[in-house]
Amino acid sequence: MSRFYTADTHFCHANIIRFCNRPFKTFDGMNETIIQNWNSRVSKNDHVYHLGDFSLSRGRLDIVKEIIKRLNGKIHLIRGSHDKDALKLAHLFESVSETSTVHMGKQEIFLAHHCHKCWPKSHYGAWHLFGHNHGRLDTYAAGEGKLLDVGVDTHDFMPWSENEIIEVMKTRPLNYNDLSRNNNQ
Repeated sequence: MSRFYTADTHFCHANIIRFCNRPFKTFDGMNETIIQNWNSRVSKNDHVYHLGDFSLSRGRLDIVKEIIKRLNGKIHLIRGSHDKDALKLAHLFESVSETSTVHMGKQEIFLAHHCHKCWPKSHYGAWHLFGHNHGRLDTYAAGEGKLLDVGVDTHDFMPWSENEIIEVMKTRPLNYNDLSRNNNQ
């Protein structure tokens, strides 16, 4: 079993194509590309942490329901700005929460839809994965510490693997308020 992380798929949201300059003509084409990319990486037994804005269905709950059924893995939804309709299908997700904390070995990771300047245990080396910004905070995040936008707009419309996240975090500085660096000197 592997774990993957993603955000901001915006299934069925036609306007996101224009808002984020996504390379699709229709939301159907966008949906299919994201589903294919997702399933090319994720197996049935893997866990996927989706950090919000799963869909914006506007009455297309039947389509969203079918998308969820087609996606590989056990999906844990961290609520985003546009998940009101997806929450009507909460029973199809492995879990639904406002935020979550997971561990990659000993590494603690805080999961939320929005980017936080400070997050739980950031001062003790915890990492932070988020969405919402569609890659617009990449420069900020790269210089600020161990945080990463895992949205589909930052990763060729596919989920991030844990190994990919580890490699990125190796290039990031310590969090600005990381007290553990003072304890290690």
